[in-house]
Amino acid sequence: MNAFSFYNPVKLIFGKGQLKEVKKEFPKFGKKVLVVYGGGSIKKNGLYDEVMAVLEEAGLEVFELSGVEPNPRISTARKGIEICKNEGIEMLLAVGGGSVIDCTKLIACGATYEGDAWDLVSRKAQPEGALPFGTVLTLAATGSEMNAGSVITNEETQEKYGWGSPYSFPKFSILDPTYTLSVPRDHTVYGIVDMMSHIFEQYFNDATNTPVQDRMCEGVLKAVIETAPKLLEDLQSYEHRETILFAGTMGLNKFLEMGYRGDWATHNIEHAVSAVYDIPHAGGLAILFPQWMRHNVHVNPSRFAQMAVRVFDVDPEGKTNEEVALEGIDRLSAFWTSLGAPTRLADYDIDDSKIEVMAEKAMVYGAFGNFNKLQNEDVKEILQASL
Repeated sequence: MNAFSFYNPVKLIFGKGQLKEVKKEFPKFGKKVLVVYGGGSIKKNGLYDEVMAVLEEAGLEVFELSGVEPNPRISTARKGIEICKNEGIEMLLAVGGGSVIDCTKLIACGATYEGDAWDLVSRKAQPEGALPFGTVLTLAATGSEMNAGSVITNEETQEKYGWGSPYSFPKFSILDPTYTLSVPRDHTVYGIVDMMSHIFEQYFNDATNTPVQDRMCEGVLKAVIETAPKLLEDLQSYEHRETILFAGTMGLNKFLEMGYRGDWATHNIEHAVSAVYDIPHAGGLAILFPQWMRHNVHVNPSRFAQMAVRVFDVDPEGKTNEEVALEGIDRLSAFWTSLGAPTRLADYDIDDSKIEVMAEKAMVYGAFGNFNKLQNEDVKEILQASL
């Protein structure tokens, strides 16, 4: 493995009834809190009222920013930053899924930055501080509750980039599986695809001697694969929601990525696709990832074959590594399809008319991918195969 340093300061508070811990965590930061949330589902399921009651009990002055989009927009983050600066906000609470948390991360950093927040996303500037923030997670998917990463869309320029900073870690995250019981089937499926994709991005790397990391990745993937169909048969199962919720956090808190850098090319391509077409992030990943795998099998067939055997139980007897690998990729695609995930870009009415545009957006920082560097032609081939 490669030399590495590991840092994750997030206090993870997991389990039923843990919302009360907000009263212990927040008062140390001040009195004024901005609560950030999405389209209103937390009001329908009662979580909004619970959060407001806890904040009131803590003696906090509450401000609100609602309407964070599934692909959070820079314009929404700017609204939050304006509230923070005008009202003297001292801390933030993200109540929602990864999109809400990602937006809150930018608000927290942007509130201490004098320029436009897009500078931070586009890497023209680096954050030099942030308001403290916590999260109450309502969707198992992105792992944003325990990492520093964030993805933001500029709807005016059709750009979508990932960014992060040591300042964009949450101070704490509350994960109560109860708050995921009301998540509908389609969003549950998207979350499962997303967390599996995060693990695949890390699994495909160019390091050597990573047996511990490999087994950790494979173990989380197997747990998700075994649990996902059961959860979709019983969306009200606390036990299955608990397993999937924890898997999503473990999938991207960087515990699985010690000793190497994951690939992350598929995410980069998907960001370009959803920047242009505003499709669900995980829907794009379900379509693109198998095609990225097929495009890159030749780079290290034994790596793909290992995944096929250990994760998807492919029998390697009498087969080449590449044959085993391709069978494993087919089983992955079939598994996601069985859950109800999309299989082609055409499922979102996307044709080949903007392949050049999407490829250019994906290539904004040049060749990318840590398992195999992709050039413009590679991106176009993957997109074309995904139609």
